[in-house]
Amino acid sequence: MSVANAGLRIEDAVNETCPWSGKPISEDSLTVYKGEVVGFCNTGCRDKFESAVSHFETALAERNKG
Repeated sequence: MSVANAGLRIEDAVNETCPWSGKPISEDSLTVYKGEVVGFCNTGCRDKFESAVSHFETALAERNKG
């Protein structure tokens, strides 16, 4: 878990199952999205989500510049 995600609690997650796999979420695979804790079944799924969000946020920012 990255330092930024340290201290997140599984009981605060808005979901119980991973949106990628459908498996139960794991304590070491939490992140924050739009101010809410979101859980994933493993760090790979979490990292895939964070990468996708970052990609789209960057694309939107670039689009809104011009």
